[in-house]
Amino acid sequence: MQTRISSVRKVTISLPPSLLEFTDRQAVQLKISRSEIISRALAQVKAAEEERLAAEGYRFYSQEASEFAAASARAFAEVLNHAS
Repeated sequence: MQTRISSVRKVTISLPPSLLEFTDRQAVQLKISRSEIISRALAQVKAAEEERLAAEGYRFYSQEASEFAAASARAFAEVLNHAS
């Protein structure tokens, strides 16, 4: 059986006492480490940011596609009118 080894780095962070207390309560409640609590929280922030950027990109490219479609429709209409 193959063992999966996750790559992690040890860092030192500073937290306000209230956040540290909250983190410790969550860790005890969920039976996971303090590091795992912080990792999950940051992963959620990262996922939200990636979703926001994807939505922003979608809005940009959908606008660009709409403008292209409108310009193409005018050009196509001119071709049809000349062909008639």
